Amino acid sequence: MTALAFPGADTVDARLELEGDRRPRVDKLMSAAEAVRRFVADGDTIAVGGTNHARTPMALLGEVLRQGRRGLSLARPLTCFEAELFIATGMASTVITSWVGIGHGWGLARVLREYVESGRATYEEWSHLGLGLRLKAGAMGVPFLPSYTMMGSDLGQRLDIQTVDCPYTGQTLNAVPSLNPDVALIHVQRADVYGNAQIDGYELMDADVSRAARRLVISAEEIVDTDNLRQDPARTTIPGFAVDAVVLQPFGAYPHECYGHYLADDLAFRNYVERVHANGSQGARDYVAELVAHPDHDAYLASVPQEQLERLVDDAIAMTPR
Repeated sequence: MTALAFPGADTVDARLELEGDRRPRVDKLMSAAEAVRRFVADGDTIAVGGTNHARTPMALLGEVLRQGRRGLSLARPLTCFEAELFIATGMASTVITSWVGIGHGWGLARVLREYVESGRATYEEWSHLGLGLRLKAGAMGVPFLPSYTMMGSDLGQRLDIQTVDCPYTGQTLNAVPSLNPDVALIHVQRADVYGNAQIDGYELMDADVSRAARRLVISAEEIVDTDNLRQDPARTTIPGFAVDAVVLQPFGAYPHECYGHYLADDLAFRNYVERVHANGSQGARDYVAELVAHPDHDAYLASVPQEQLERLVDDAIAMTPR
């Protein structure tokens, strides 16, 4: 873990850039390949929407892997095994998060540990709230937000977080610095062609992610008419003016889950974990090699037994309140 450079100037630049970027109300629908080609560059810090294995934009991340971007940093509140795919292949060297791993029952992130302990990757660890406040500050266009989070722990010391004294009470607080990612990738349940998007279930931190990022690509389970969204406008979490590209991609989070549409695929998780347990980081590279051998996410889905996907859909529907 390395000390964080104070991002004040970067925040000002990002705010001016976003204020001056008037994304027109035009049809932004395109393929994942085109969206990544146009809006994801080498060296970018990528904010990944969703949390852990909930609504992870796996189709978009798979396309980034397919196009072989280099020098990336990944930022996410709670990170699943997608980070290890980028670390093991050398496409990313930094992970900014509060957790990496699939979750209970699957063990810790062995590939990340291997790379961090050997000095080949950086794990920039924040508290879950701390990273959320960074994105909130980025969305607000302010250089930091005051908070008690991480005070008294070694995280603040390792990150060299600065403190401020409250002008009203004199209390000392951590000045949690803003984060304005170069690009954000977010998966949603529905969107229109202009980028207005709705999220069912927990929105997590995606509203702030969408506004903090300099560029934003969303994938959606379905594309609907704008009038459909207007029937319940309060549910439109992401406004079209924040979006650069829209990708229609059913099962766009697979093998992760998308609330109301399908559960996470424990068989796919087991496949990944068994590879890593058997061969370490080479297992992760083998997983990526098989993934990118498919020309796109639809081709990847076609390789999964249909009954396996149907089971995930049926279970998700059964668990969704109606």
